[in-house]
Amino acid sequence: MNTSVIDNFIAPVCHASIDVLYQDEHILLINKPSVLLSLSGKNPLNKDSVHHRLAQQFPDITLAHRLDFGTSGIMLLAMNKTINANLTKQFQGRTVIKRYESMLAGHLAEDSGSIEHPISKDKSNFPRLKVCFATGQQALSHYNVLERLTQPNRTRVLFTPATGRTHQLRIHSQAINHPILGCDLYGTEATQALAPRLLLHAVELEFDHPHTYKRMTIHCPCPF
Repeated sequence: MNTSVIDNFIAPVCHASIDVLYQDEHILLINKPSVLLSLSGKNPLNKDSVHHRLAQQFPDITLAHRLDFGTSGIMLLAMNKTINANLTKQFQGRTVIKRYESMLAGHLAEDSGSIEHPISKDKSNFPRLKVCFATGQQALSHYNVLERLTQPNRTRVLFTPATGRTHQLRIHSQAINHPILGCDLYGTEATQALAPRLLLHAVELEFDHPHTYKRMTIHCPCPF
């Protein structure tokens, strides 16, 4: 791993605020803006993050999961370690359902489908990952087409990932030759130029409340 790449990355300033979608004494659900880190980086210039901002008000808060730097939408946080342990088990047991809305380059031929391409580290091209059927970890994404648009041709899709690999939806979109618009890692110069940001947004999260055990579904409308 080329650690100099990590140290040299400086996140742009994120002026957008964090919107609270739901809050009680156990959990917090927020709408993460795009270009905000989930967790502060090692470089001191990358201190600003979801965790850093919220820890000012809630010192014991922890992230139950993360979203990519460019991805916006629903994030679930725990108010203490006991709650976090419960949520971690749910994510590990894959009982949490995550749905993302995205805009892909071109027109998908099918109205729905699944992408099952294992994902592995790409040691020669950090921080990118890659599809590798020999050494990759299982990764499965389901999708449904919401609409097909023209000028330029693009497709709005709803993704429901069955696994939670890093960069999974971005890699799977590239693997079927329909990269996510605005993606700097897995798109082309042309598809990156078609959007001012990564067009990937976590629109829905379904899980069991870690204290009441009631099933919860949280929605967050797509901003693009």
